[in-house]
Amino acid sequence: MRYFVTGATGFIGSHVAAQLRARGDEVVAIVRSPKKQSLLPSLGVEVVVGDVIDRDSLRTPMRGVDGVFHIAGWYKIGVKDRRTALATNVEGTRNVLSVMQELGIRRGVYTSTLAIFSDTRGAIRDESYRSPARWLTLYDESKWRAHYEVAEPMIREGLPLTIVLPGAVYGPGDTSPMHDVWVEYLSRKLRAVPKTTALCFGHVDDTAQGHLLAMDKGKSGESYIIAGPPHTLVEAIAIGSHATGIPGPSSHPSRGMIRFLAALTRNERLRIAAATYLGSNAKAHRELGFAPRPLEGGLPPTLKDELERLSRKAAAG
Repeated sequence: MRYFVTGATGFIGSHVAAQLRARGDEVVAIVRSPKKQSLLPSLGVEVVVGDVIDRDSLRTPMRGVDGVFHIAGWYKIGVKDRRTALATNVEGTRNVLSVMQELGIRRGVYTSTLAIFSDTRGAIRDESYRSPARWLTLYDESKWRAHYEVAEPMIREGLPLTIVLPGAVYGPGDTSPMHDVWVEYLSRKLRAVPKTTALCFGHVDDTAQGHLLAMDKGKSGESYIIAGPPHTLVEAIAIGSHATGIPGPSSHPSRGMIRFLAALTRNERLRIAAATYLGSNAKAHRELGFAPRPLEGGLPPTLKDELERLSRKAAAG
């Protein structure tokens, strides 16, 4: 099979491309610059220069593929770049899915996110939940609009698309805002962890596998939460402490205090600091066979890998 992948130089996308190649599939990926090819050519990935915001650049590499993985996205917290966020996450999604429809490609998987649920306030939601249009971050808003204003309407028009919703993805090589938290913790610079913060932590290899399962077994028009098990951040750091011996911060400010500071400063990072982004992967487990590893199995080796990276960086000066 031959697949077109956007975001193949990113964290999740690179693992999806690698897993596709490992099982013998052909992969064609677009990159905005040849300098961002990363290790794709060494994996046997065909690389084409293009951009999801440039619809014309998509047609040639998408022509003749058996399926499309649209994973590319703008993911920043605390960065007020509304134009780029909406252009990439909303219009970029519209471009990829429109060309997929135009070329009559038979299968597609679109990467949404649990962030479209916004703060679930401790509730574990499923795929039937639709949050009101109240977002904590620009990222939340842009992905919400891409999901509900682009992907779902095109599905209703007949596009053979399956949607996946990852949670907080971790693993070696992560560069997300959550990675910054792990680095602060390992560097003993993390001063406090809100007691209510909770996420569904999924290892990147499992998240990538969830994408392949959605392509192979997912039903067109359906959404699947491919997140890992839920944990508070306090619990996650306790798992890390057990593995590394590095203690977590003893300060655990309340939700009310964090919300007060967020309102006072209008800081996006503070707005999500006490939030919960929670969803159940029961449907993906039942219909796709999705079975992510527990955090106790995936986080310790990830943190140990990060410690080695920090040590090498310190040694290099």
